[in-house]
Amino acid sequence: MSPVLMHAEEISQASRAQSAIERERGAQRLVTTFVLTGLAFMLLPGTFLGVWNLISISESRSVTTLSPAWIQAHGHAQIFGWIGTFILGISLYSLQKMQRSAPFPLSRGWICWVLWSTGVLLRWIANIYAWHWRVLLPVSAILEIVAFLLFQRSVRRHRKPAQDGKREAWMVMVSASTIGFLGALLANAALAFAAAVRDTGPAFPHQLDQRLLVLSTWGFIVLAIWGFNAKWLPVFVGLRSPSQRGLILGFAVNALGVLAAMVDAMRVSALLLLISAVVIGLSLHIFERAQQRAKILNVHASFPIFVRLAYVWLGIAALLTVWATGADRFGGIWGASRHALTVGFIAAMVFAIGQRVLPAFCGMKILFSPGLMLWSLLLLNAGCLLRVASEIPAYEGYWPQAWRVLPISAVTELVAVTLFAINIGASILARGDQSA
Repeated sequence: MSPVLMHAEEISQASRAQSAIERERGAQRLVTTFVLTGLAFMLLPGTFLGVWNLISISESRSVTTLSPAWIQAHGHAQIFGWIGTFILGISLYSLQKMQRSAPFPLSRGWICWVLWSTGVLLRWIANIYAWHWRVLLPVSAILEIVAFLLFQRSVRRHRKPAQDGKREAWMVMVSASTIGFLGALLANAALAFAAAVRDTGPAFPHQLDQRLLVLSTWGFIVLAIWGFNAKWLPVFVGLRSPSQRGLILGFAVNALGVLAAMVDAMRVSALLLLISAVVIGLSLHIFERAQQRAKILNVHASFPIFVRLAYVWLGIAALLTVWATGADRFGGIWGASRHALTVGFIAAMVFAIGQRVLPAFCGMKILFSPGLMLWSLLLLNAGCLLRVASEIPAYEGYWPQAWRVLPISAVTELVAVTLFAINIGASILARGDQSA
């Protein structure tokens, strides 16, 4: 090769390398924006409103005094504003990392962020202020669906096929969770349009909202956590490889449980979801001795303990759901089961895994403070324990003094969430690249 051609080739390689660096920086800015947006929804519309709701309920000692629209605004902000935003951002970043020949168009990711964030924010405004809610509620649902479809179109166009034609169980569950994600968004849109047309108010009917919650949690978020746990926990916690057959069995039982809830067979659904939780826990070998040392570099050494504790909360949530289908009178058992699932399992898993991986996704940063990680997890679990232990006797009238404990649980969880947000925010906003 002539010197001229060699020089041209070197220039071309340097140009490609610089282009790859710019794409990586752009992807890091995108995922950082998604993560910070999720933290904002978690703190303000999510946790702060939840604390306010619980204090109001405790003062009146009755859940009927609080607007259902406010309660649903809190739930939507937590499930879709927090967890949904995290999932979209991380997935879009992962797509860019997988591309070599066909770079992922980051502009599509930014459009997705604008549509999604606007949709979640409009839902908050419609539920809390009831300002033009008959317009804002359906519009918010449409924006969320369009954002998801844009995201999914990107996933389908850039997904790599399995080399041997087979898909591992974790991939099956993660893919199924996206179907549950879309199903929850479509169900939310149907309820939003029905409420607007019938002018029944911005709150969805209780029974239909219960089914939507099952779909959004067990059919979407829980399934996604199981899938990523199957992929990551053997590495992060040192567990032995999960049972592929067990994971598929647990997934199938879970799907039947979600479908049963959709047709209002709640007792059957509760039993199936309990069985699926047990099967998945056994298949992941969560409570077995680790085969290798856990990877705890730059995170707190208690990380594996809190991962296992989250699965204890999952079991408690499933057991309480079974109990609630036959014994709940005033919403106390149902509320405790939901809290054990959404805070004890989902939020605790995000606190544990998130502080392990989010800084790395946002520019190869390291966690700001392992100590804050410990305190956020300790306080989150303590608050959840206080809430679950006091909500049943308070709401169901078994022990009236339990009403005094509920505000304490709410404030404890608020402090935990704030510490988590500070730790993640300080980590990803740190100047300069670090080695994660």
